[in-house]
Amino acid sequence: MQKKNITSILYIFQKDFSEESLEGEKKKKDSKPLKNENLLEKTLERQLMMQNEMRERQMAMQIAWSREFLKYFGTFFGIAAISLTAGAIKRKKPAFIVPIVPLGFVLIYQFDLGYGTLLQRMKGEAENILETEKSKLQLPKGMITFESLEKARREQSKFFIDK
Repeated sequence: MQKKNITSILYIFQKDFSEESLEGEKKKKDSKPLKNENLLEKTLERQLMMQNEMRERQMAMQIAWSREFLKYFGTFFGIAAISLTAGAIKRKKPAFIVPIVPLGFVLIYQFDLGYGTLLQRMKGEAENILETEKSKLQLPKGMITFESLEKARREQSKFFIDK
């Protein structure tokens, strides 16, 4: 009878131990996808942050370029406006003043881009387009898929092999 009790206790202990080890293994396996998910999430987050940083730098370069262009174009516009106005007065031909109008539009545009609110207005309009005119943003033939890329790659490689 004692032997039977010991055997049953050992069996129960063994069963509990094996169940615990199975549960432990299962938890380890379950935690691996979580670790992979977290790793993928962090990688994606870093990529998004890097893309945003690059976008911000490009925008800063565009604004800086506009401000620098404005300095040179402003100087040109000032000299041209004075010269054309003086020529119109001296020769009594108001037609000399006409080129000042389009040059003035370019000057105002560059000033608005470099120092004004043009970028905020463009951002607002872009947000409006994204919300209300989504159909205008669709690519011809729909989204690019892996299959379409592979098909194009195969066709291109055939083209180069044939030549």
